[in-house]
Amino acid sequence: MAASSTLLLLLLAVVVLALSSTMAVAARPGGFEEIYEAQEADRVQSLPGLPSEVGFRHFSGYVTVNETHGRALFYWLFEATHDVAKKPLVLWLNGGPGCSSVGYGALLELGPFLVQKGKPEIVLNPHSWNKEANMLFLESPAGVGFSYTNTTKDLGQFGDQLTAHDVYIFLLNWFAKFPQFKGHDLYLAGESYAGHYIPQLASKIVEMNAKAPSASEKMNLKGILIGNAAIDASSDDRGLAKYAWQHAVVSDEVYGAIMATCKFPDSGEESDNLYTPACTKAMVNSSLASGAASRRYRRKASPLGKMHRHRRAPYFDTYDPCGDYHVVDYLNRRDVQDALHANVSGSIPSTWQPCSDALTNWTDQPASTLPEIAGLVGKAGIRVWVLSGDTDDRVPVTSTRYALRKLGLKTVKPWKEWFTSDQVGGYTVVYDGGLTFVTVRGAGHMVPMITPTSLAAHHVMHNIVGNDDPPHSLVA
Repeated sequence: MAASSTLLLLLLAVVVLALSSTMAVAARPGGFEEIYEAQEADRVQSLPGLPSEVGFRHFSGYVTVNETHGRALFYWLFEATHDVAKKPLVLWLNGGPGCSSVGYGALLELGPFLVQKGKPEIVLNPHSWNKEANMLFLESPAGVGFSYTNTTKDLGQFGDQLTAHDVYIFLLNWFAKFPQFKGHDLYLAGESYAGHYIPQLASKIVEMNAKAPSASEKMNLKGILIGNAAIDASSDDRGLAKYAWQHAVVSDEVYGAIMATCKFPDSGEESDNLYTPACTKAMVNSSLASGAASRRYRRKASPLGKMHRHRRAPYFDTYDPCGDYHVVDYLNRRDVQDALHANVSGSIPSTWQPCSDALTNWTDQPASTLPEIAGLVGKAGIRVWVLSGDTDDRVPVTSTRYALRKLGLKTVKPWKEWFTSDQVGGYTVVYDGGLTFVTVRGAGHMVPMITPTSLAAHHVMHNIVGNDDPPHSLVA
């Protein structure tokens, strides 16, 4: 009897210990239940002006990148329209420095929702990239859009290095919040000044992956895409001048003087598409006569002003060059911010802007990111795509070709047209090491922004994430 009692007590002790351990695991920070609750807190249940059911889930909110300084970056994730668990994850960054990936990339270019001219609604984008991938848009660095810092001096200390550092920390913490995406193929994509952001971030990921103690702690980086990207200052400047001369914007005499004497200063006020109309005061006043954006910007020459600050870029489908004014009105609605879990405390010190004036001093900016690009080319499993809209006169295709020539790569698949349906979509060439250069016919600085180039850009993304061979497979 005594032996039986002792055995019973031992069994009871084992059961209690097992239950205690199970409870400890369930209550542990980062456990399944806590992760689920954190994700659900960021889930966008409905969005003003949009039908309640869109066929996929989307999440938005904040991820802290520096607790001491109180720096937090705002993100918007759109799950893929199908096969979420199998589709890659694409991080999209717009340029500037200081311009919003939510305002431009998500709502004017390649996201699933697009703002409309003169209407409070948004519509579904038939060429959204979330048909090919899970799309993650990030406002970076802190001070851009809804992203913020509680340490004011941070705003004067950002540069390329700190931005890359913060975005890397963002990814680490975001994957902790959304661990189901940790093993997915990861692609980094962006345009304009993202020609700095993307190669630098990719290089940092490669560096940190090499230091990771186990495969589970590595990011599964598969490739990068940079569009109409500032990657080499001297090439950009030289190509800009030559492109203007070739397209009869300047005379022979002016071009000669430019090439002989000018230093090509970046005033930030250039048009970005050579063959598209500018957004004029009359257009703003007529389309937004009762809107907050027209009141706010009516007396300003431009609400924008940096490399990526392109008020004059074309607008999806209806071709509205004033599209960013409509985004300003939409994202400054309190009901929209509440739905997106943005500016939760209402303490962001100014209205949402497409590009930030809060970044008072950009501290470091290398003249070229070709060294980072060269370091990525030929890396096992990493693909490099360079995209160029051929009517952009801010970072023209001429500049990009000059820059890529400096890499000294051999051509392995020669210059060749590619097609969307029965039309030439552009041209492509493949270099040694896996670098692919693709032009998009008729596209400007922001390739996905206008039909039919939005369709062409969708085709390009389909090939990138599908690991296809561009000269043959870029076909509708």
